[in-house]
Order: sequence, then C-alpha cells, then structure tokens
Amino acid sequence: MARYIESVCKICRREGMKLFFKADRCYTDKCAFDRRSYAPGQHGQARGKVSEYALQLREKQKVKRVYGLLESQFKGTFKAADRAKGVTGDNLVSLLERRLDNVVHRLGFAGCRSEARMLVTHGHFRVNGRKVDIPSYRIKANDIIEVAPNKKTNPRLAENLKAVERRGVPEWLNLDKDNMKATVGRLPRREDTTLPMHEQLIVELYSK
Repeated sequence: MARYIESVCKICRREGMKLFFKADRCYTDKCAFDRRSYAPGQHGQARGKVSEYALQLREKQKVKRVYGLLESQFKGTFKAADRAKGVTGDNLVSLLERRLDNVVHRLGFAGCRSEARMLVTHGHFRVNGRKVDIPSYRIKANDIIEVAPNKKTNPRLAENLKAVERRGVPEWLNLDKDNMKATVGRLPRREDTTLPMHEQLIVELYSK
C-alpha cells in the first residue's frame, strides 16, 4: 500500500499552518513550522500569483493529508458525501470526522492521527463490544468505543490521555477516562471540526 514516507513537517510548511502531525512535539519550540514557516524547497520564500485552481488543489491536498487518506480513498469519501442528503461540503467533513482513527485521536487515545491509525490496525479498540481494526470504519450515533481489556495497561494510551485536557474532547463525544471508554452522543457537524478548512473549494474542484 502506498504511503507518505517523507518529513511530515514539510506538509505543515507547505500548507502554511500547523497540522499537528507530531503530537506533543508540535507544542514545543522544536516544531519545524515555528522555526521555518515558509514553504519547503529552493523557492519556498518566493511570492507568486496563485490561481483559483491552485487554491482548490491545495485545500484538497491539505485535508487529504491531515486525515491520512490516499487519493482514491478521498475521492470515494467525496462521492459518498455528494450522494448523501444535505450540503456536500458539510457531509464531507462529517464523514471524515466519523472515521474510527479520527475518533480515537479526538478522544485523546492517540497523540496524532497516524498513531491512532496504528493503534486501530493493531486491534486496540472495540466498537459496541466487537473488535474493529479498520481505520476507515465509520462510527454511528450511540456507538460505544472502548480500549480492549488486554490493551488498557498500554503505557502510551495512559500517557496520551493525560494530555487530553490540552486539546479537549469534542461535544459529540462523551469520554470516560477512568474506564477508557467513550460514547458517540451524536454525529459530528461542520462546526465541530477544529481543522481550518474551506470545504467549498474541494467541492468546486471535484465539480469541474
């Protein structure tokens, strides 16, 4: 399976904002974006005109990389959002937020989405009592997500949960830290996402 193997800090610099790919490191003075906030490459500091298409493409690339999707996966998610009732952009954000790896990250069990994806793949979580090891699994309202009993002693999970107050848990999720368990109170809405995004640019890009 294809995967991005270069420095993830370059992605933050390319997009011109912190995307928190390295968890705790992004909050320290070691953050590469804080040191060099311009785009990577020989011409990173040069200024030039940006076309409408370039803006749309950059927005799609940013969102795709934040959630850790390949091009085909992202396009499939967009098609599902387009088929669903309601506003396509809002549907897209909701579908991305409902991914199990994203939910694990938003609950504080993982410092970043890549770590959350690894934990899910390795069978650390159960949904409604059943083991789920598919990062793209879409949670539903009233689902119960919990750490598998034999994984609750994992020191990394406990360490991540200690920092959950710094990031906060979204309103649509109800976390029980002591039991390493959470309930999905409702489906996420557009205003629940913390990522600065302009989803309408993505809709316009795929509508061409």
